[in-house]
Amino acid sequence: MSDLLKKIEVAIINPLLYFMMGLALVYFLWGVVEYLMHGDEPDARATGTQHIIWGIIGLTIMVSVFGIMRLIESTIGVS
Repeated sequence: MSDLLKKIEVAIINPLLYFMMGLALVYFLWGVVEYLMHGDEPDARATGTQHIIWGIIGLTIMVSVFGIMRLIESTIGVS
């Protein structure tokens, strides 16, 4: 059973999490660029700020998912 769970994690879950983390990072960086490029426009800066905030939230969630996965693995004894 633990071999099956490890294979599922390695083949499906980890690549999906890395992809989603990459998307959150791109969204964050897009917000930073938007914030810096449109420094004189308050609406564009507000949009950039929102992208930065949501990018940070997304990255935080993805890192938390890795921590939760490790906690579950150690609890059920998957190495």
